[in-house]
Formats: sequence, structure tokens, C-alpha cells
Amino acid sequence: MGHFSLHGVLLLLLSLSVIAATVSAHNITDILASNPDYSQFNSFLTQTKLCDEINRRQTITVLVLPNSVFSPVASKHPLPVIKNVLSVHILLDYFDPTKLHQISDGTTISTTLLQTTGTAEGNIGSVNITDLKGGKVAFGSAAPNSKLDSIYTKSVKQIPYNISVLEISAPIVPPGILTAPPPSSDLNITALLEKHGAKTFSSLIVSSGVIKTYQSTADKGLTIFAPTDEAFKAKDVPDLNKLTNADVVSLLQYHAAPKYIPYGSLKTAKDPISTLATNGAEKFDITVSVAGESVTLHTGVDSSRVADNVLDSTPLSIYTVDNVLLPSELFAKSPSPAPAPAPGLAPTPSPAPAPGAAAPSPVLASPPAPAGLTPEGSPADAPSQAAEHSSDKGAGVHVEGCAAVTVSVGLVAFVVSSIFMH
Repeated sequence: MGHFSLHGVLLLLLSLSVIAATVSAHNITDILASNPDYSQFNSFLTQTKLCDEINRRQTITVLVLPNSVFSPVASKHPLPVIKNVLSVHILLDYFDPTKLHQISDGTTISTTLLQTTGTAEGNIGSVNITDLKGGKVAFGSAAPNSKLDSIYTKSVKQIPYNISVLEISAPIVPPGILTAPPPSSDLNITALLEKHGAKTFSSLIVSSGVIKTYQSTADKGLTIFAPTDEAFKAKDVPDLNKLTNADVVSLLQYHAAPKYIPYGSLKTAKDPISTLATNGAEKFDITVSVAGESVTLHTGVDSSRVADNVLDSTPLSIYTVDNVLLPSELFAKSPSPAPAPAPGLAPTPSPAPAPGAAAPSPVLASPPAPAGLTPEGSPADAPSQAAEHSSDKGAGVHVEGCAAVTVSVGLVAFVVSSIFMH
């Protein structure tokens, strides 16, 4: 270890653990749970899955509303509208009480989570923050002619430069945000798919009747992973004409999950995702891995990148994916049979050991072939899910539901290994 002593290594590990504890994450659900006056606001963050978006981001400000203020909005509008309103109250910047009173020129515009959905026009997805002096700071929509009719009332919680939770006196309501979208069951799913390059998939779910299953599930929660037209042209896509009608239905149902999974929740999904094809012992599930902003779905047979977020309208999400998802229940490869002996060469039986002779030594098995190589030049099987996930775990963060984001221990392992190498 060179000049590094064991004592020095232990001190370094202790220091890294302190750093990890300092950088550890926030959990908005736990923060608000300590104050029952925010119970409704907290409940809708969970129902809309916005808690996942808040927890996975490293710099965020949540403008929270007490029940007495939030209740009139929550009681009069459907969940998609409430989600949009809540999204306006989630700022993609860090503002604590000190920063609020030190705004340059007294006014600033902050982007909100609504702006990231791509559905906010103009400045609807931004908030105007103005220091009114005399200890007052006002909030309002950044849309033209909007009023600054919400006032900062108190600080709730800060983890410096990570998350700040501030209470305000009234909801921020940009123009047009309270207009309810059509119910999910009334949305033209096939038209949306065709518009985003998934005409083949759209045609298949109509001809098979699976579209009816999608529509009947949509209002309760549905997420669709639609392969693009290019995905169906890939050479490894099975000939659907050779499948039974029941298998085609299962394949198409496998491309949808019976719950609402917005992108933030998809990125933090740790457990396998059940699909509409899941039935008793037949799992028909999908696992997820994340690299930066890229999300990949794994089936056990193949994998596919999530290409585009077509729709996020609680409780319906629609994505396009680069490859057709092939469930192992339908397309898992059967093991190759053992090669037959060459013609005319019958296997020679081993002679029986002589009485009293020592037992022969066991023959050591040959080491496995390198990854990606198979005997006789046959194509290599797809990598196992276990291998894929073992490589993901050290690289990033995995969070389930509304759990806090935690720091990876990969840094500690890397530093320790580097010390011992020197």
C-alpha cells in the first residue's frame, strides 16, 4: 500500500461516509408528513407521482399549500388538472428565505416542472418571484398580465442547495391551466401512436382487439410502450403470422402496464413491472435500467431504449420504444441439444476399476467460453437480466416509489481499490 497506512485508509473511509451522509437525499413525502396541515398536498404528490420527480432531482424548491388553501382546488378538478397545478408549484431551482430577499433587481423568473412536460405554452410553465420589500415576497404566473397574488408565508424545510420547501398563501394558477383534458378513455390512442411513428403497432392493437383492453384500463391507470415502425422492420422480429392469435394478443398486452408510470417514476423503478399479459404463474414482466437520462426496458430476451414520451396525462402514459419487446414466456430460447457422436464411432465404455484400485480423480470442468461466444459458431444468447442489473447497480441510483434518492457506494469502492493498487 506504499505510504498509506491502515489507519489512513480507515480515516478516508470515514470521511467518505460523512460526505455520503451529507449528500444523501431528500424525500418530499417524509418532509410533509411531519405536518398534517399539508396532508392533501402531500397525498396528491403521491397520486400524481410527482413525488418521484421531486425526489430524483438534486436542486428543487416546492411551494407548498396548506389544506385550507389547497382543498378548494383539489375538490373541484380532476387529477390531470391537479397535477398541472402542482407542477407549477415545483421550481427547478433552489430558493430559501435568504435567497428570496436577495433577488437581483427584485424580480426573477423561475422554470417549473410543468415546463418540462412540453405541454406548457409561452410562459405558462414559469413563475414570477418578486421581492416586495418590507419582508414580503410575492409569487405569480409569468404569463402576461398575471397577478402576483400569492405571498411567501414561512419556511418548512431546507437541505441547503438540494431542496427547499416553502409555504405560500395562495395557489399559482396560470391562465388556462384549470381546463380539464378529456378523460383517458376518450383519447384517440391510435391517432396518437400513428402521429408518433407507431402505425404498425396501432394497426395491430386494432385488428387484434387489444385496443379495447387498453381503453377499458386507461381511466384506472395505463402505460403503453409502443414499438416504432422501424422496430418492426428489424431482422430479429418474429413473423407474427406464425404466432397463434392468443400469442399475438399476449405480445401486444405485454407492451402495456396496468398502472400510470410517468417518466420520473419509470426512471426510479426498481422492481419488475407487471404488464397486461401477466397472468398467475406467467410473469410477463419488464425490468428497467437507467444510464443518465436514458431508460432501457429489459424482457429477458431482448432490450429496448425508451425513445419518446408521447403522452403524460394522469392516469395515462404513452411511450415509443426502439425495439419490439419480446417476452421470455413466448420467445425464450430452448437449450441446445448435446451433439450426437460422429457416424460409426460409438462411445467406448470406460473399463471398470480393478478391485481395490483407487477411485479415479474427478475431471475438472473446462472454463466457460468468453461472453458473446458459443460453440460451433452458433449465435450468442442475449445477456441475462442479472448481468445487466449487476452492471447498473454500481453506476447510479435506484429508488422505488417515493423513496429518497441515495448515494451510490461505487465511489467508496473505487477509491479503496485505487489505494490498494498503489
